[in-house]
Amino acid sequence: MKRTACFAAMAFAMSAFLALPVTTSAAPRVDDAANSTASSVVTREMMKRPVPDKFKRRLVRLSTNEAPGTIIIDTNNKFLYLVEGNNKAIRYGVGVGREGFGWSGVVKIGRKEEWPSWRPPAEMRSREARRGHFLPEVQKGGPDNPLGARAMYLYKGNRDTIFRIHGTNQPWSIGLNLSSGCIRMNNKDVQDLYERADIGSKVVVIGPGNKQGDVSFDDRGVDILRTIFGG
Repeated sequence: MKRTACFAAMAFAMSAFLALPVTTSAAPRVDDAANSTASSVVTREMMKRPVPDKFKRRLVRLSTNEAPGTIIIDTNNKFLYLVEGNNKAIRYGVGVGREGFGWSGVVKIGRKEEWPSWRPPAEMRSREARRGHFLPEVQKGGPDNPLGARAMYLYKGNRDTIFRIHGTNQPWSIGLNLSSGCIRMNNKDVQDLYERADIGSKVVVIGPGNKQGDVSFDDRGVDILRTIFGG
């Protein structure tokens, strides 16, 4: 995994600038141009982009062999699932890494933080400086922080991978490929997940390289009854 991590998403911030059933699986799908981009250039038009309904939080029917509490992230289709068991899950829309920064693997939540500080690595600051974007060594947490309202830090064993599940102050970016590898969620969704996901929770990231191994899951669409009646 690249140590540059998710931090290009932050560079953009510093640089200026129910839907019904959606059937997905671990198989890749080609997103349409309106919903996916590998560009590192953020335009004003892009910032006006409404987030498609399919990326809004939904209660779904999910068939999987993963245990309740597991988080499955399908980077091809830009969905994060919190497995609840009994063919139930909560599905959230996410933004993921652009080409060259995507990754896959099995990790765990090693720690959690509310309104986290952002510390872009030296290599990122150097890279962005060459583009004319001068990043701070540390930016304290708050509404303007690119890591958003919450962060869940992903560990491999006892080692921080430098990848995160985090919020964003760029909600229009949900459903796109724009970061350097982290998983971004809108702030309301990341706060919801933060309250539900425990430290030590298994996180399966399905993406380039297939390093996550075999993962069985089938999104059977919005759970209409639960959505209407709860439970």
